Amino acid sequence: MTQIQNKEERLENILKEMKQVIVAFSGGVDSSLVLKKAIDVLGSSNVKAVIVKSELFRNEEFNQAIQLGHILNAHIIETEIAELKEPHIVENTPDSWYYSKYLLYAKLEELRKNNAFHYVLDGMIMDDISDFRPGLKARTEFGVRSVLQEADLYKDEVRELSKLHDLPVWNKPALCSLASRIPYGEPLSFNKVSKVNEAEKYILSLDINHVRVRYHHNIARIEVDETDIPTIIQHRNQITLYLKELGFDYVTIDLEGYRTGSMNEVMHTHD
Repeated sequence: MTQIQNKEERLENILKEMKQVIVAFSGGVDSSLVLKKAIDVLGSSNVKAVIVKSELFRNEEFNQAIQLGHILNAHIIETEIAELKEPHIVENTPDSWYYSKYLLYAKLEELRKNNAFHYVLDGMIMDDISDFRPGLKARTEFGVRSVLQEADLYKDEVRELSKLHDLPVWNKPALCSLASRIPYGEPLSFNKVSKVNEAEKYILSLDINHVRVRYHHNIARIEVDETDIPTIIQHRNQITLYLKELGFDYVTIDLEGYRTGSMNEVMHTHD
């Protein structure tokens, strides 16, 4: 038996003991594997996929998650949270991620109790341990189980298993709150979030797979994979025009390319 088969068996054994579970389902690769395996092991009647709408995530992602949930034969619960009504989240400090996760897990715990299920599961993986994750405190407070971490699964292994099980999102780019595009200390607003959202959607329409439009005092800093930088330069005039129509004053491209957590790179450089 290979190492990845051992880890999948470990995941199945963890799930077997849980009986009935609520899965925080975003439609991303990690939570999709959790949902798929939970249904396989426990049966669809003992698993509920909770899909949460928020102002800090695209409506398109919410709708795609619903479609994928139906494909997986999941019992779906649709709900929503109002993150931009929470002052601690609007302040946009590193601690805001804690309050964001607290809001999410509180909603999931409420649904777990209402359905008399045993556990809430999320899609956190081993790679998340080395990243900046203030939300871990909220996870612990609510007793949420990260079964992929418990099975010692990393992102490349999750993608491999997802491909093996014919999950259509096996190679989908990682999702993240639109708040991650706005630097700490810059208060969040629906207008700022909407601008980066519309800017990213436009750039994605140019046949680009990964993009982040970072908001810096009304300057748009575009991150794409290094191989896509020539495409951005080729379309620079139309991109600049569109983003300025959205309200950005300046439009720039980051020569270091797309990378997760780039807003955290300067956290400790300015004291």
